[in-house]
Amino acid sequence: MSTSTEGGSTSEARARLLDTATRIFYAEGIHSVGVDRIIAEAKVTRATLYRHFKGKEELILAYLQQADHGIRAQVAAALAPQDQSPADAVRAVSRTITDGIQYEGFRGCAFLNAAAEYPDPGHPVHQAVLAHRQWFQETTTELLARAGCRPADAVGRHFVMLRDGAMAAGCLSDASLVSETFLAGVEGLLRTTGDPDRA
Repeated sequence: MSTSTEGGSTSEARARLLDTATRIFYAEGIHSVGVDRIIAEAKVTRATLYRHFKGKEELILAYLQQADHGIRAQVAAALAPQDQSPADAVRAVSRTITDGIQYEGFRGCAFLNAAAEYPDPGHPVHQAVLAHRQWFQETTTELLARAGCRPADAVGRHFVMLRDGAMAAGCLSDASLVSETFLAGVEGLLRTTGDPDRA
């Protein structure tokens, strides 16, 4: 059983810290947000923060891990229907991306944003970004290969670049139009590189 802190269990305090950090990091950027603000908005003590996280960097990594788990869950849900064709599976994953772009408060890709703030390839935050992107590229490349897209590696890279462009444009211009353009681009990939028999 968890011990009580600030009106709730330690797990509740940790969740409150992480939820608060996630909201502010995503909306305003990571470097601009100090731990004092997170502590104040999460309504916990400094000791509670350091009981759960060694410091801001560990909190940032937990934020990215939570974002990674969320995206993996969205992809898994999109792939759950067993009766969809391989091309429809690609389309389903693509729609999870456009759903995110059209969500109120969308501020681009949390991972690309973090990489921009932590450009050093050796930094743990940058490494977390690269690990997520490797998983995403491998996952989408495999889906495209099942749809008969060749060469799968090149098509996978193309898909991720389309996604990156949509995520960047989605917070700068009309999200519906960006989503429509992205989905049209995915259809173009499937049509020009895929196997029509697997569509």
